[in-house]
Amino acid sequence: YKPESNDLSAETIEAFLKKFLDGKLKQHLLSQDLPEDWDKNPVKVLVSSNFESVALDKSKSVLVEFYAPWCGHCKQLAPIYDQLAEKYKDNEDIVIAKMDSTANELESIKISSFPTIKYFRKDDNKVIDYNLDRTLDDFVKFLDANGEVADSEPVEETEEEEEEAP
Repeated sequence: YKPESNDLSAETIEAFLKKFLDGKLKQHLLSQDLPEDWDKNPVKVLVSSNFESVALDKSKSVLVEFYAPWCGHCKQLAPIYDQLAEKYKDNEDIVIAKMDSTANELESIKISSFPTIKYFRKDDNKVIDYNLDRTLDDFVKFLDANGEVADSEPVEETEEEEEEAP
């Protein structure tokens, strides 16, 4: 939570605490500015301010990678994710997107390890965690099955598998 002004008088602190205790304050969330070219590349760039309008658009299914710039697994995934986005760039029903979770926060989704990949299904906005191998073939199977792939083995989670947020 963050005060609306930098004035730290007794009155403003008291007003801030009253709003907090009354549940009238909104949590202050980190957000980058929306890049002008956020939708120019096959992988769309999401920030806090455009997340809901893109990921929760009921006319499209959206696969979102929540990443950290310093994450080694995220860097390994980048070329595969780019290939996936290239494959689906002309598909009107599917959007491939990514969000830097170290610089953008969401009230409704908490990310604790990187990369975290979530699928926001069109029509019902059901959120499905992607737990298959991070291969182009498995991503394609997952997307073509609208997130309902049962015949693939989930990735075995190990401490080295994903990097925890600091």
